[in-house]
Amino acid sequence: MRYRKPDHTQTDKRGFSTKREAELFLASMEVSKARGEYVDSIAGRATIGSLGHEWLKHHGHLKPSSARPLEIAWRLHVSPRWANAKVSDVRFTDVQAWVTELTGGATTVLRSSGVLASILDVAVRDRRILSHPARGVNLPLKVGKARVYLSHKQVQLLALHSGPRGTLVDFLACTGLRWGEVTALQIGDLDTDRRRINVQRSAVMVSGAILVGTPKSHESRSVPYPLFLADELDELSRDKKRTDLLFGDGINFIRPPDPRNGWWVRAIAASREIDPDFPPSLTRHDLRHTAASLAVSAGANVKAVQRMLGHASAAMTLDVYADLFDDDLDGVAEALHTARLSSAMARH
Repeated sequence: MRYRKPDHTQTDKRGFSTKREAELFLASMEVSKARGEYVDSIAGRATIGSLGHEWLKHHGHLKPSSARPLEIAWRLHVSPRWANAKVSDVRFTDVQAWVTELTGGATTVLRSSGVLASILDVAVRDRRILSHPARGVNLPLKVGKARVYLSHKQVQLLALHSGPRGTLVDFLACTGLRWGEVTALQIGDLDTDRRRINVQRSAVMVSGAILVGTPKSHESRSVPYPLFLADELDELSRDKKRTDLLFGDGINFIRPPDPRNGWWVRAIAASREIDPDFPPSLTRHDLRHTAASLAVSAGANVKAVQRMLGHASAAMTLDVYADLFDDDLDGVAEALHTARLSSAMARH
């Protein structure tokens, strides 16, 4: 039986027992083409490995810090199991068994299964397979870590025991900038008249090397800093050119502290000796959470916090920091009560 594929190229299929069987096959091909459900059996012979390498190439738009985890998941978890498998041979039960056997925590499982699912998405769009064999696989739930919010006194305590990095700690906790955004700041990004910082770059460590790119949102933003930091920032800026880095020696990027015995760990330990309530486990990103908390407690609304943190929308800020706005609910109830009393008095 000879027929044309959707791209108008001609192909044939042999091995029918009867003419009627061949005609039924031809009719099914015409129906599948009309419905957009045609699948090229030859294209389905492509392996996950060949499609995976192409899929990784097409992720050049991602930041290196985002692309690197995908490459690791492919190399360590997806490729060893699926590289030689034909896309047409992938079965739901096999994918579920693989996901169940994966080790390394929920993040690793979700990322690895996401890589395989994305490759199979491409196979479906290319009409190599009719349906997605990994949809509906049971995946582990990722439990969010409880956020840590420092008080003003705890921030001061941490900054005090951070030595030369004290201003850096204060700056992180008051502006909400990410570590990479802060360490990439240049003297020219400081607007001392308005007490603003223009965030335009981010320096992120990937595989031991620091790469400079745009901020996470790909958009620059202006972030205010408090008056008490003005003198310290002026001191850091002294004798530096506009293109020099604000923090550090002006030339070399500050690298993240050693998580085992660096200045950060020592500062936390020293702070806990003075304040027993100081969190025993604190990450640099917790200072970003602290900045959001301090801003809200100072009266900032969700839109201001969104702009400060560089979130894509106020809805995203609310999703991340809904717990910080719980007190607003009390305000709503009180406002409704006051309005009801005013309305009742007006009727009388």
